[in-house]
Amino acid sequence: MINIVKEERIKKQLTQTELADLVNVSRQTIFSIEINKYTPSVLLAMKLAKVLGRKVEQLFIVEESD
Repeated sequence: MINIVKEERIKKQLTQTELADLVNVSRQTIFSIEINKYTPSVLLAMKLAKVLGRKVEQLFIVEESD
């Protein structure tokens, strides 16, 4: 899966800590999502999409190999 969380976070001028606080997770969780080491739950993906002003499927793109 490809994700554009980092790019969208930067566009919104948010730090990892600020984004983490907005979706009630740790900064480390945001870091892990951004480097594709962690796949968020559906609920967390929806919260991220809402905060970043995108649809879930825009933030997280499923690849054919997934």
